[in-house]
Amino acid sequence: MTFETFVFYFFSAILVFAALRVITARNPVHAALFLVLAFFTSAGIWVQLQAEFLAIALVLVYVGAVMVLFLFVVMMLDINLARLREGFWNYLPLGALVALLLVAEMGVTLWFFSGFSDAPAPPPLPAGYSNTKELGRLIYTEYVYPFEIAAVILLVAIVAAIALTLRRRKQVKYIDPAEQIAVRRQDRVRIVSMPSEKKPD
Repeated sequence: MTFETFVFYFFSAILVFAALRVITARNPVHAALFLVLAFFTSAGIWVQLQAEFLAIALVLVYVGAVMVLFLFVVMMLDINLARLREGFWNYLPLGALVALLLVAEMGVTLWFFSGFSDAPAPPPLPAGYSNTKELGRLIYTEYVYPFEIAAVILLVAIVAAIALTLRRRKQVKYIDPAEQIAVRRQDRVRIVSMPSEKKPD
C-alpha cells in the first residue's frame, strides 16, 4: 500500500465517522462541529484528486461562512431537544426506507463502476499547470450557459427571499427616514400660551 492510498483511506474513515456522528449526535452543536470535520476531510481528499480550488472553496465557503453561521444560529436558539425527539419512532420506517434506497443506489453505482478499477493512472501534469485557471476556462467557455443559468436562479432566489422578508405588515411599526429629514423646526416645538391659575387660599 502506497502512502497516497493510506492517506486516502485514512481521510475516508474520518469522513464516514464524522458523517455518522452528524446524524447520530444528540447535541446540535456537536453535530455541526462533526459536519465541519467532514468538510475538512473532504477537502483533504479533493487535494489528493488535484482539485485544489474546490478544496479551498469548500473550506472557505462552507466551513468559514455557512457552518459558522449555522453554529451561531444553533447556539443562539433555545432548541427543545425533547420536543424534537417526540416523533422519532413515527418517522423511523420512512427514514429506514430512504436509507435502504440510498444504500442500494450506492451499491449499484459501485458495481457499475467497478470495471474502472484497472484503469491507468492519469499522466502527470505539466509544470506551471493551474487547476484554478483550467476550471475558470471550462466554466466561462464550454459551460458558460449553465453557469449563467445557475447564477440567474440564485439571483431570483435571493430577490424572492428579500421580498418575502421585507413585505409590509400592518402590525409592524416602521419609520420613514424621508419624513424625519423633511421635518421643520416649527413642527417639532410649539409654544402654547395658557392663562395662569391662582390657587385658592
